[in-house]
Amino acid sequence: MIIVGTAGHIDHGKTTLVRTLTGIETDRLREEQERGISIELGFAYLDLPDGQRVGLIDVPGHEKFVHQMIAGATGIDLVVLTVAADEGVMPQTREHVAICELLGIRAGMVVLTKIDLVDEEWMELVAGDVRDYLAGTFLRGARVLPFRSDWTGEALEAFRGELYGEIVSLSASLAKEGLDRPLRLPVDRVFPIRGFGTVITGTIRSGEVRVGDSVELVPGGERARVRRIESHGRVMDVASAGMRTAVNLPEISRDQVERGHVVASVHTLRATSAFVVQLKALQRLQLHHEGRCRPEGMHRGHQCRGGSSPADRP
Repeated sequence: MIIVGTAGHIDHGKTTLVRTLTGIETDRLREEQERGISIELGFAYLDLPDGQRVGLIDVPGHEKFVHQMIAGATGIDLVVLTVAADEGVMPQTREHVAICELLGIRAGMVVLTKIDLVDEEWMELVAGDVRDYLAGTFLRGARVLPFRSDWTGEALEAFRGELYGEIVSLSASLAKEGLDRPLRLPVDRVFPIRGFGTVITGTIRSGEVRVGDSVELVPGGERARVRRIESHGRVMDVASAGMRTAVNLPEISRDQVERGHVVASVHTLRATSAFVVQLKALQRLQLHHEGRCRPEGMHRGHQCRGGSSPADRP
């Protein structure tokens, strides 16, 4: 299964796009519906004409919920970057693109939303600006598809056809992790269901899981036997790498697991407090201290508003 994730600034139409394509409302929390913004990760799916089922992860666009965005983006293969035609590239547009690049995502497309709020000339100008910005990123040369949420009938089907075709084309070059590796399922959501017990969800990063398997929670070491597996509403006997999966683990209590835990094959992962990392600073990195520096024009002696010169800082 290919996992497609959204990305983009707040109120640039990510959730509306997913709802229009799938009919699924990913803003399931009352707070999200009352405030009109995504707070938590949302999940949906769509079926391509060839019968392939694609998982969709809708991420929040607000800067305060960037941790949720990262949790969702970690498991995706392709990204759909939404940019509103009436605003263009905004702060979280840049931030989300940078996060996806650092996470190793290498393919995606752009959907230019809210085109009904601008004329055609303005839409083309914004599309050009988006292409210029993305020229220095992993999305250079990405397809830009215009979209309006009130499309129905032939217009909507034509858009679906273009989007689906792009997903199929891009996914053909993706390399998925082999099934011969141990199970690794990072948890991005956990909840109890009456009569079943604890259910965890996530995208399987490697290996596979079967009903009846014994698995281990890392960190913590708690073990449980898999009672039930679902993937986008389908009950399954086995789920494998790349699939969005819900796993029922009745022997683990709800308060023993949270986002960030990993469900793994027994004796294959070990928690540690020391590890080696490789840091990469993007050229577009924005420095933060007393004020904010724009990424453009950064040079020795440039004065940051409200703070000292970058040249004076270690």
